[in-house]
Amino acid sequence: MPVEGGSGSGSASAVRHPKQKRKAHSLSIRRTNSTEERTPGITRGDMLEGQDSKLPLALRSNLLDLFGQIEREFENLYIENLELRREIDSLNERLTGDGQTVEGGDPTKGALKTKASHSTSQLSQKLKTTYKASTSKIVSSFKTTAGSRALCQLLKEYVGHRDGIWDLSVTRTQPVVLGTASADHSALLWSIETGKCLLRYTGHQGSVNSIKFHPTEQMALTASGDQTSHIWRYMVQLPAPQPPPDVSAPCDEDQDSSDREEGEVDGEGPFEVPTVRVATATLKSHQGVVIAADWLVGGRQVVTASWDRAANLYEVETSELVHALTGHDQELTHCCTHPTQRLVVTSSRDTTFRLWDFRDPSIHSVNVFQGHTDTVTSAVFTVGDNVVSGSDDRTVKVWDLKNMRSPIATIRTDSAVNRISVSANQRIIALPHDNRQVRLFDMSGVRLARLPRSNRMGHRRMVCCTAWNEENQSCNLFTCGFDRQAIGWNINIPALLQEK
Repeated sequence: MPVEGGSGSGSASAVRHPKQKRKAHSLSIRRTNSTEERTPGITRGDMLEGQDSKLPLALRSNLLDLFGQIEREFENLYIENLELRREIDSLNERLTGDGQTVEGGDPTKGALKTKASHSTSQLSQKLKTTYKASTSKIVSSFKTTAGSRALCQLLKEYVGHRDGIWDLSVTRTQPVVLGTASADHSALLWSIETGKCLLRYTGHQGSVNSIKFHPTEQMALTASGDQTSHIWRYMVQLPAPQPPPDVSAPCDEDQDSSDREEGEVDGEGPFEVPTVRVATATLKSHQGVVIAADWLVGGRQVVTASWDRAANLYEVETSELVHALTGHDQELTHCCTHPTQRLVVTSSRDTTFRLWDFRDPSIHSVNVFQGHTDTVTSAVFTVGDNVVSGSDDRTVKVWDLKNMRSPIATIRTDSAVNRISVSANQRIIALPHDNRQVRLFDMSGVRLARLPRSNRMGHRRMVCCTAWNEENQSCNLFTCGFDRQAIGWNINIPALLQEK
């Protein structure tokens, strides 16, 4: 569980003059060419220590090595270019000399010119191919970054939690707000447009691992490490939209969220936010950490998933346990309900996920699916007849509910996948990764985009969860992670599908 200390006033003052700071932090690397000799007695460490930079020596040394490799690559290309040009010049000189020794009217002169032209064309094409092959990876990475920024634009950052954020969700009723669940034992509700914290829930005694909203009422369901799930009511009033920020302001725009005071809520002091401390209903049947919870269709029942290897089904009105769903061999990691049918899917560290069918009140069937080789971190329903599962085995699989013997699509990635989400209208899968990346795929497994990430944009630690909001003719994606912040993104769906 991440615990990060709050920054002092020195960190805040360090960002008051961004232009001076950028100048002081600009990286200056002096390096001799590989064909030149360094001055005897001067080591790399001496060169680095003599430069004015705030970067750690080890980091600067690594950068020096990387830039050295790049320089050597381009140096080799330059040398090969010179050799090719010498061959071209030599060939032209030979052909020119041969042409001069042949008397006028010799029919072979035209053939020599044709041969020279053909050889020159081949060498020129070889040179172009060499340059394209050597620089294609660098150019493609620049294109990918630029394209991602055009397709996925930063909407807002939601900063105020004192520890990592495990889960987030968007309300299904008006007013539409964002909810976040954190390891700091609290859940917060946010204004999506302004980034202002509207309400804080502090009823749990442990980490809040999940948050989901009632389909028709202003009620929230949270799951916690204190072995309980809480149902609580909320009332919020959205603030007036704020005017666009002044781009000429030099101070606040450069403030990193990690430089905020611990416990500081964006736009409000920690004690000025309305707080709910008591739950409407408490669900207590688990013997271990409750890792996730969700509402069944209609909102009259809820399902919870726990590290005690069981999922429980409760009546909301009475808080009574209706069914204990057992069968997993290890701790559960997630649970999800179908948006229109009485179906539940649970995932576990035992590498399986299970589909529970409550459509027939007299028969509660269960199906076990073994498509992964490591912990199944989440499995979610789509609006259609599909289930999408993600795993620590770095794969995401798409399944058809009508025939789940084998997946209809498999997405292979380079990092473990956490709590995924699928957009309702366009059915786009958002994958949060351990390596801080967030990638978008369609249901057939085709990669659509990657959310931008840099020193000033995106998450700086593991991304835990994603959630979609497709209200008001726009498509927003929300992400959260161990860096104690949630981020809202505006996804340009028409452009995204056109790129596909």
